[in-house]
Amino acid sequence: MRSASTDGNSKKMVMTGRILTSLAVLFMLMDGVMKLFKPAFVVEASSQMGYPEAMLPGIGVALIICTAIYIIPRTSIFGAILLTGYLGGAVASQVRIAAGWFEVAFPVLFAALIWSGLWLRDQRLQSLLTLSGEAGENRHAGFVATH
Repeated sequence: MRSASTDGNSKKMVMTGRILTSLAVLFMLMDGVMKLFKPAFVVEASSQMGYPEAMLPGIGVALIICTAIYIIPRTSIFGAILLTGYLGGAVASQVRIAAGWFEVAFPVLFAALIWSGLWLRDQRLQSLLTLSGEAGENRHAGFVATH
């Protein structure tokens, strides 16, 4: 049974997770939409990384779809995996052009933000990734061996 302080911590964790998730979602949606509308600075930055302007709408649609999958609670873990792959591609693109450390680290930090927000608000992920404590006690509850 949970104590009142545990419930308070849980509410704070969920709220913090929602805030982190909202920040990540807003940024990803803005990035995806900008790839659809193609302002000059986006086209210039993409061409510096070797991506032709014609590829931007496809990249933008893919990002928006991955973000939408992340927003839906039932598919949020899958969405986080997809966004991590997208951000891994961003890291690879930056490394390929020998970008500075900030340009390489930013997608990694953003992936950490995505997973942190999800972990704080999703008890399924806490159960899966916690080795001790209340969340970890039932992490294999759905996998009962039958003989």
